[in-house]
Amino acid sequence: MKTNRSNKKHVAVVGSLNVDLIASVRRLPGAGETVAATGLRKLFGGKGANQAVAASRQGVDVDFIGCLGGDADGRAYRQRMRDEGIGVNGIDRAPDYLTGSALIGVDVSAENLIMVAPEANGQLAPSWITKKRRLIQDASVLLLQLEVPIESVVASIRLANESGVPVVLNPSPLNEEFPWEEVTVDFLIVNETEAEQLIGFKAGTLKTRKRKWAEALGRLNVKNVVLTRGSKSTLALIEGVVVEIETLSVNPVDTVGAGDAFAGVFAASLAKGRSTEQSIRLANAAGALATLKSGAQEAIPTRHQVQRALKKQK
Repeated sequence: MKTNRSNKKHVAVVGSLNVDLIASVRRLPGAGETVAATGLRKLFGGKGANQAVAASRQGVDVDFIGCLGGDADGRAYRQRMRDEGIGVNGIDRAPDYLTGSALIGVDVSAENLIMVAPEANGQLAPSWITKKRRLIQDASVLLLQLEVPIESVVASIRLANESGVPVVLNPSPLNEEFPWEEVTVDFLIVNETEAEQLIGFKAGTLKTRKRKWAEALGRLNVKNVVLTRGSKSTLALIEGVVVEIETLSVNPVDTVGAGDAFAGVFAASLAKGRSTEQSIRLANAAGALATLKSGAQEAIPTRHQVQRALKKQK
C-alpha cells in the first residue's frame, strides 16, 4: 500500500459533512403521519465525516475532501474536523449554500429514519477533486460513500486506481447511476438490503452461492465484498474465500452511525497493514460499541476502547 509524504499510515476520505437534527420519538411515523418528539438535538454528522472521525480515532492520519456551506454551521464544522485531528485542506466552501443537513428520527428500540438534504455536499465538483488529487494519490487507502455527486466519487476512484491506492466504497445511499464498469473497487462494504439490491442475492446465500456472488462482483468491477448484518456475524468474500466473523454482543441505545464506525475503522486498519479478517474484527467491535451511545460521532469509539472490548470478548 502507498503511504503519504510523512511516511505514516494515511486514509483519504471523500464524502459528506452534515449537521444532524435528531428527534427522539416513541415510535417512527408512518407515511403521512405526525408523531410528537420527546427531545431534539443538533449534532455533527454525514457519512463521510463520520467515517473520517472513526478512522482518525484509530490513530491514522486522515485527510478529508468535501464541501461545506458559507454559514455558521460550515465554519463550526471545519473547526470540528480540526479538533478531531483531520486534515481540512481538502474541504471546499460553497458560500451560496447551506451546510448539508440530515433529519433523523430515533425510536425507543433504537431504530431510525433518516432524510438527507445535500446542500453544499452537492457542490463538491470533480474539478476540486483534481485540484486536491495529491491527497488521494499519497494515501494508503481511499474511503468513499455516495452522499456527494457521483461524478466526484468516480473522479476520486479513478485517481486512486491510477495510483495503485486501494479503494474502500460504502455505496450508501445506493445510486442506480453509479458507473461500476468505469472504475475498480477493492472492498465494497454493504448491509443486507444494499447487497440484495446491488448484487441480486439475499445475504444468507453468500456461503452457499459463492461462485454466483463472485460473478456478480466481477461484473461490478469489485474485488472483495464485506457484508454487515447488524448484530449478526459479518460475512465477506475475500479473494474467493468466504469469511464469517462474529460481532460483539451489546444492548444498543442508538444505531445511528454504527455502519460509519465500521467503515472508518475497517479502512484505518487496512491502512495500518492489517489483514482483511483482522480489519473486519476491529470494525465489528467499533460498530457494536457505537450503538451504546446516542449520536453518530459522539458514539464512535477510540482505538483503546475497541482493543479493550476485543480483549474482553476472548
